[in-house]
Amino acid sequence: MRLDRFYRTRTSPSLSFEFFPPKTEAGEVRFWEAYRALAALGPDFVSITYGAGGSTRERTERIVVEIAREGAITPVAHLTCIGASEESLAALLGRYAEAGVVNILALRGDLPADDPAALAGPFRHATDLIRFIRARDGFAIACATYPEGHPESPHGPEDDARYLKLKQDLGACVAITQYFFNNDDYFRFVELAASMGVTIPIVPGIMPIRDFDQIARFSAQCGASIPEWLAARFAPVRGDAEAMEQLGIEIAIRQCEALLAGGAPGLHFYTLNRAHMSRAIVQALGLHARDRA
Repeated sequence: MRLDRFYRTRTSPSLSFEFFPPKTEAGEVRFWEAYRALAALGPDFVSITYGAGGSTRERTERIVVEIAREGAITPVAHLTCIGASEESLAALLGRYAEAGVVNILALRGDLPADDPAALAGPFRHATDLIRFIRARDGFAIACATYPEGHPESPHGPEDDARYLKLKQDLGACVAITQYFFNNDDYFRFVELAASMGVTIPIVPGIMPIRDFDQIARFSAQCGASIPEWLAARFAPVRGDAEAMEQLGIEIAIRQCEALLAGGAPGLHFYTLNRAHMSRAIVQALGLHARDRA
């Protein structure tokens, strides 16, 4: 399944899950357990992130190719470009093409704090990577966007909407958002992007909260805001893992219901390689494969 054709013809909201490549053998066992549990729900695709280290990048490729060869679920391979050479990316894309992997999520990647020379390479922005992939036949390209604005964007969502339009013009067929907790931010961004000529689907990224303190720390780094109402809901249960998980499921269900009611073209779950919360949310929403067929 190619993402470009899928999103042109879909008749119901898409369902997808994101995983990261494990760093250890034990982590890989947990990864496949989570993958199998969520694959049973019949997602339209799963995406595998592309880590900063060489070993995790090799695992990304191996896992993506293995999922593709199984043939049950469509894999989307994340690909970051900062610090990469044209030769290395062309070789990887060639291997993906040989393995039948046709969907790429094109990303810049985090700026390396200890390698300023990376900025002198041929790829400084995700748009450079999209252009590079587009020049090679056979791939469908997804991209990322930030409804609240990328942490490096001086003008917040306005910058992201303009860059999203450029990504679309260069060949991206769908955008997946950074996670957020205020749906108004998403809907405002969709409207803003549309006013700038963006027509590709903008799929909201969903982060079920399992550990509030952990998510708060991570959100401070990636530019996702924590609404006061959310902090207040979690305040009485912080320190109680089971209660936080149940509350996280409840809040995510309500968020997803409102997103779908407002016309979101699908849901993309950041699983953190754990199945329980995403599975519970999807089942509560009735987004099983048989219900979306």
